[in-house]
Amino acid sequence: MKTILIANPKGGAGKTTLATNLAGYLASTGEDVYLWDLDRQKSTLHWLSQRPAHLPPIQRLDNARQKTHGVLVLDSPAGLHGERLGELLKRVEKVLVPLVPSSFDLDATRVFLDELRKEKTVRTGKAFVAIVGMRVDARTKAAEKLDEFLTPIELPVLTHLRDTQNYVTAAFEGKSIFDMAPSTVAQDVAQWQPIIDWLT
Repeated sequence: MKTILIANPKGGAGKTTLATNLAGYLASTGEDVYLWDLDRQKSTLHWLSQRPAHLPPIQRLDNARQKTHGVLVLDSPAGLHGERLGELLKRVEKVLVPLVPSSFDLDATRVFLDELRKEKTVRTGKAFVAIVGMRVDARTKAAEKLDEFLTPIELPVLTHLRDTQNYVTAAFEGKSIFDMAPSTVAQDVAQWQPIIDWLT
């Protein structure tokens, strides 16, 4: 099973938004998709419980012993590091790190990215890491600071996802942006294309 980990130790970084919309995209392509919510708040599972039955199905995974095929999206908890991080990395092929342009998030994520790069599975090319900017308004000073922060980091920065109510609306309805009217989310879907290209 192909496994994608969504990880950042900082709460509020956009992990669940990234995980649910990634699962929604994969389901829309006909993949067998599973979500495993490791966070105590279980926001991803709440979203999944709201998902309308007519949409492409996404199944929940509750433990590593379940026999599955297809693609697994892992929504990780805040505070992930150390041995727990190392164990999860042994299970995955790709890691997406969402990052919000705030000074607190940048400081917390800098340490996490250093830790990721030192993990054996990443150093040996068994797991690949990329960064996604979340809730980024390109016209702001915060976006400028985010770009400055990311410039020297030797990890791919795939895209910046804008701050829009489309993600909020989708979340309330158990949907991803890929389940919404194309005319409403065209700009957002276009911003996802580098993520899709990297994963495939």
